[in-house]
Amino acid sequence: MRYRLHFIILVSAAVVVYLNSFRGTFQFDDFNVIVFNPVVHSWSAWWGDAGHGIRPFLKLTWTLNWISGMGIFGFHFFNLSIHIANTILVYMLSQKIMGVQQNIPDTLKAHIPLITALLFAIHPIHTEAVTYVSGRSASLITLFYMGSFLAYIHGRDIDRPLLIYVLSPLLFVFAVMSKEVAVTLPAALLLWETVDRKTNFPTMQVLKLQWVHWVLLFVTALLIFAHPRYRQLISFSLNFRSIHDNILSEINGVIYLLSRLIMVHKLNIDPDLPVITQWFPILILKASFLCFMAFAGIMCSKKRPWIFFGICWFFLHLLPANSFIPRIDIINERHFYLAGWGVFLIFSTGFVLIFAKFNMNLKYMWTCIIALCLIMGIFTISRNNAYRNEIALWEDAALNSPDKARIFNNLGYAYYLAGRSGEARKSYTRALQLDPDFTLAQNNLLLIER
Repeated sequence: MRYRLHFIILVSAAVVVYLNSFRGTFQFDDFNVIVFNPVVHSWSAWWGDAGHGIRPFLKLTWTLNWISGMGIFGFHFFNLSIHIANTILVYMLSQKIMGVQQNIPDTLKAHIPLITALLFAIHPIHTEAVTYVSGRSASLITLFYMGSFLAYIHGRDIDRPLLIYVLSPLLFVFAVMSKEVAVTLPAALLLWETVDRKTNFPTMQVLKLQWVHWVLLFVTALLIFAHPRYRQLISFSLNFRSIHDNILSEINGVIYLLSRLIMVHKLNIDPDLPVITQWFPILILKASFLCFMAFAGIMCSKKRPWIFFGICWFFLHLLPANSFIPRIDIINERHFYLAGWGVFLIFSTGFVLIFAKFNMNLKYMWTCIIALCLIMGIFTISRNNAYRNEIALWEDAALNSPDKARIFNNLGYAYYLAGRSGEARKSYTRALQLDPDFTLAQNNLLLIER
């Protein structure tokens, strides 16, 4: 009965804060990967691309939406459905984590999964993964990744080989076919084994349980390096900027991502994060903070394994895309979607334990949680409004990144499509003031002047 009530609360919370996301239109990358991409406009086109393109399962969901005839509503409905499913998975996995904690009273453990899942459901940092249609790549991988993770843990707990050796690996494959960063799953399974002190399986037993996942990881690595499209992307990335510069830039990017947990009024689809080529005092402080996080996690591995797990989970899921391999964008807010469970788990557990330590009434604790959720929900609803059309989105981005030329070019194009040529001209001019060599903005400005 309690679980059913919790599910109702979580689903209702997600629906309420994302209901106005259905007003949103296609934005930015949506046009390249969906609207103007014939590969996702029919089953035959998708099938023809399946063996040559990348992320076939992600494209499969876009194809399903495109041919459904439901228009943009269908895309938003699908995204919200995935987010609700992920919220339930966060709740169930948080229960699993609490189930292996020996230093937390059972009376307190019951509150932590619900708080963790509530924060996951309504925090505005997730709007990019839910409201932004092509942000689905982050939520879809999370669905299959956490599903695989849960299937392994539950199968291990109840001794069901079908869950361990069939369902979990199958969902792992779906996750990789949705987004490549899912290759971290076998490492996440090892992480689980380090915090589950109830069974304490020997190393050989663990390897026996996980051998299918590691074989799949090896095969996936071979396929990625053999795939022409992936080889092209890897070559482009390695030539885009040096590994040294990328690591320095990503240190700044990860701190930016963590700061959005608090600075929810500064969320931005296109943050102005510079490429950093050398150390300086502020960057050293940021790197020191991340090192302190990692050190604190290690030091807590025995007495407070939930902190160890949460920090390791966070870093593990940022490692593939936000460390050595350069990307055009340093970081995006949707990168927090899968990684953030660890942070929400730490916050929720710490919050409950602090109230318990000072013998405060749990009613006061839930009053604080409800107030926090209301504030976060309001910001999420407000953030969804920024996606209602392209002009609103890029005007919002321009306020938060006033020195980024690409934003003003995109804003100018949105004005141009809306027939607001004067404002388009000003935006293109501003883009060229910021970057005189911006060819796209030059061409767009010439298009208006003709």
